[in-house]
Amino acid sequence: MTCYDRRDLGLLLLRLGTGGVLAAHGAQKLFGWFGGGGIEGTGQFMESIGYVPGRASATAAGLAEAGGGVLLALGLATPAAGAAAAGAMAGASAVHAPNGFFNQEGGFEYAASLGLTAAGLAVTGPGRLSLDHALGHAVNRSWMIPAAFAVTAAATTMTVGARVRRLRRAKEGEQETLFEE
Repeated sequence: MTCYDRRDLGLLLLRLGTGGVLAAHGAQKLFGWFGGGGIEGTGQFMESIGYVPGRASATAAGLAEAGGGVLLALGLATPAAGAAAAGAMAGASAVHAPNGFFNQEGGFEYAASLGLTAAGLAVTGPGRLSLDHALGHAVNRSWMIPAAFAVTAAATTMTVGARVRRLRRAKEGEQETLFEE
């Protein structure tokens, strides 16, 4: 009998897969790796979709994705890592929501899947094949789960809300065509 069970192996696979994908997305934003725009290019894109200031938004999203992803993969500070990644994916989902659910139509399916998996890992915990377990769960206490999600929910609500207000104000300034020619 081994000291690890199927649950621990399953959590390790989920952490490595989800954390790796998130870390790669964050590296695109922060460093321009894997065909990404780096801070400058991502910042310009963030401005164009209503996340202002763009550079700060790119940095925050990149850190939440890369940092949250690496920490999830390692199984370290799992509540904070999962909550941060879930918050970043909630912001991405807000951008894609007008396109519907499915990713093939530009919808929010992919971002929601990553965010929900990260949130699930934050709640479930990293399992025994993790740094949290090796360190005696010093940064993975039960009280940290609601605290991490509360902070993330507040920051995400403020950020996405400000974006929605900005986009609404910009749209109000546009005149719709009354008659087709």
